[in-house]
Amino acid sequence: MMNLHQKYVEERYRKDGSLEHYSLTPTDNFNFGYDVVDAIAENEPDRTAMIWCDPTGLEKTFSFSDISRMSNKTANYFRSIGIGKGDFVLVILKRNYEFWYTAVALHKLGAVLVPATFMLKSHDVEYRINAGKIKAVIATTSCDVADAIEEAEPLCPTLTTKVIVRGEREGWECFDRGVEAASEEFERVETNIREPMIMFFSSGTSGYPKMVLHDHGYALAHLFTAKHWHNVNPDGLHFTIADTGWGKAVWGKFYGQWLMEAAILTYDFDKFQPKEILSCLEKYKVTTFCVPPTMYRMLLHEDVSSYDLSSLEYCTTAGEAMPPEVFKAWKKATGITIMEGFGQTETTVAICNTRGMTPKPGSLGRPSPQYRVTLMDADGDPCPVGVTGEIVICVKYGKPEGLLNCYYLNEEKTKDVLRGGWYHTGDTAWMDEDGYYWYVGRNDDIIKSSGYRIGPFEIESVLMEHPAVAECAVTGVPDELRGQLVKASIVLFPGYEASDDLAREIQSYVKRRTAPYKYPRIVSFVKELPKTVNGKIRRVAIRENDHDKA
Repeated sequence: MMNLHQKYVEERYRKDGSLEHYSLTPTDNFNFGYDVVDAIAENEPDRTAMIWCDPTGLEKTFSFSDISRMSNKTANYFRSIGIGKGDFVLVILKRNYEFWYTAVALHKLGAVLVPATFMLKSHDVEYRINAGKIKAVIATTSCDVADAIEEAEPLCPTLTTKVIVRGEREGWECFDRGVEAASEEFERVETNIREPMIMFFSSGTSGYPKMVLHDHGYALAHLFTAKHWHNVNPDGLHFTIADTGWGKAVWGKFYGQWLMEAAILTYDFDKFQPKEILSCLEKYKVTTFCVPPTMYRMLLHEDVSSYDLSSLEYCTTAGEAMPPEVFKAWKKATGITIMEGFGQTETTVAICNTRGMTPKPGSLGRPSPQYRVTLMDADGDPCPVGVTGEIVICVKYGKPEGLLNCYYLNEEKTKDVLRGGWYHTGDTAWMDEDGYYWYVGRNDDIIKSSGYRIGPFEIESVLMEHPAVAECAVTGVPDELRGQLVKASIVLFPGYEASDDLAREIQSYVKRRTAPYKYPRIVSFVKELPKTVNGKIRRVAIRENDHDKA
C-alpha cells in the first residue's frame, strides 16, 4: 500500500539503505490543507494527528478527522469576518491547539499565514503589521500580546480585523463562539503551488526583521525534514519543542510530520522545566525528539536514568552549537546518537545527518539532496577541502522546493541573496575529506585577528562545555595591533560567581581544547545576552556596544 507522501516524491536507495536519489513531484494545485490533512482524514479518520497537553494536567487528543473538521469550521468562520485568499494574517497563538485549526484553515482559504511570537511588544507589532500589510490578527488571551496589538492599532491602517482566542475581549471578534457556530462543510478553494502560503519575520540579528515569503511548495519540502532527518515513525509520536511563532515549529510540529502521517506531541508550557519534558517523554512514549543543544544540556542536569525513555528511537538538534560533551552524555544516558542539522528561515533543512549516517560530533552533516549545496569563496569559486567559504544553494535551474520566493516587498534584498545563480545564505562553513560540513559562523560575525579568520561558533562550542557557562556569545573587539580581539560574553549558571580567577580558568579551558589563537582574550560576565524576540543572540548588539565604548 502506498503511503500518502509517496505521491509527491521519487526516491531511490542504495543497497546499504542510504539515499541515492530524492526529488519532489508536486502537483500544480498542491495545498497542504486539502491534499494532506483532508486526504488522511478521508482514508484514516481516526489516525492520531496530535496529542496536546499542558502543565495543569489538561490533555486532548486530535485525530486527522478532528483537524479536518475544525479547520473547515475555522475557514468558514474566517471567511464570514472578511478573511480570504491573498490576505496576510498575523497569528500569535503560542502552543494553543487552536494554532493548528487556524493554520490549516488559512491554507485552505489561500490566505497567508504569518506566525509570530507572543513576546512581541507594541513597537514590534506595529512594525510587523505595517511592513507586511497585515489585514487580520489572530491572538491568544493566554499572554498580554493583545494589549500590545491594541496599543499599536491606531498606527496600523491595514489592520481591519482582530480575533481573540480562548475568551472574549471588547473590540475583538470571538474565535471560540464563531468557530463553534460555523459549518463543517467547506468547498475547496483553488490555489496554485507557487502562490504565497506562509511568511516569517526573520530573527533580525541586525536591523529590522526581513519578511521571508514561501509558497505552498514549502510545506511539501518539509517531507525531507521529517522523513530523513527527524526519522519520524508513522506509527510513533514526534516531539519538537518550539513555540508556534518560530519557524522551527512548522519544521517539527506540522508539515513534514503530518506528510508522514505521524502524530505530534504539543506541550503547551510557558517556562521550560527539564523534569516536565522528561516526564512527557516517558508518559506519552515519544519515539522521535528534537530540541536545541542547550535544552539537551538542561535535560542532562536531571537524573535522566530515573525516567523510562525506552520508547525513544531517534533524536535530532539544530539552531546552535552542539557541544561534544553533551552529544556524548546524551548517548551515554539514553543510548541514542543526536543527529545535527542546519537550515534557515529561508530554507528547509539544507545540511544534516540523515538516518543511516554516522555523525561526527560538532558537524552539521552533509548537504540534503533536496538542494545543490556548495561552499563558495569571496571570488565566487568553489572552496577546496578544509577551506572556509559561504554556504550557497544553486538556483541556476530554478527555485528548489523549500527555498524562499522572496523577501516580501524588498526587491533589493531579494536580488542580493539570489545572485549569480546561487542563493547566498550568509553562513560560513568548511568541508572535511568525507564531505561533512563544519559550521564557522555568519559572514558578519567572522572575527579577523592577527591574520586569522575565526568563527564564533567553534569557540562557543568549547565554552559551552565548561560547567560554569550557561550561555555565551563570542564577538570581535577592535584592536590596533591585531585588528580584532576575541571576546566572550558569558552568562553563568547559578552557583558560580564572576571573578578574574574564573575568567582565567575559562581562557585556559579554551586554549586546551582548540587552537590557542582562538581563545577569548577578553571575558565579560553578564546577567543576560541581547536577543531577538525569537530568542537568537544578537552579536551585533554586543559589537555595537563595544564600539560605542571604544
